[in-house]
Amino acid sequence: MLLDAKRSHLVVVDLQARLMPAIAEGESVIRQTKLLLAAASRLGIPVTVTEQYPKGLGTTVPPIQEALPAHAVTLPKTAFSAARDPAIAERMAALRGSGRDQVVVCGTEAHICVLQSALEFRNAGFTVFVVADAVSSRSPHSVSAACARLLHAGCHWMTTEMAVFEWMGEAATDDFRALAPLFK
Repeated sequence: MLLDAKRSHLVVVDLQARLMPAIAEGESVIRQTKLLLAAASRLGIPVTVTEQYPKGLGTTVPPIQEALPAHAVTLPKTAFSAARDPAIAERMAALRGSGRDQVVVCGTEAHICVLQSALEFRNAGFTVFVVADAVSSRSPHSVSAACARLLHAGCHWMTTEMAVFEWMGEAATDDFRALAPLFK
């Protein structure tokens, strides 16, 4: 199954100030997430940003905040799974009601909040795509374990470039001309 920009919703999980310095390949995760955000902005894909206990872990890191499209919504949570937070669950249900049944997930930590969110979104009937190069944890081993478990549960594992090019669908468009140079 390919991603469809008209059916997608991007969920950015917990890229927060006090957490990111401990994340393996954290700068790469931020860079790849910014590419996803640029594409979501250009293509009109809804964006939800979660913040795990922001009082303790801080807010979303500035490079991500600065890259957020105007239509993005940032919501705090204390449950590890974003799907268990009432405000996030309500937003997800509303988006699904408007035809947004594909959830593209990136963020941290792969084996905790990303994993639990993705599994529960899948259980709620969404088709879930986890963006491998925009996901990490404190330990690379945790990322590998999360990948195996998510794949076994029926989630899709992809790269940023796969997601953006599937969203665009073809090359002969203004969207392609605007976004393709970001991958050089």
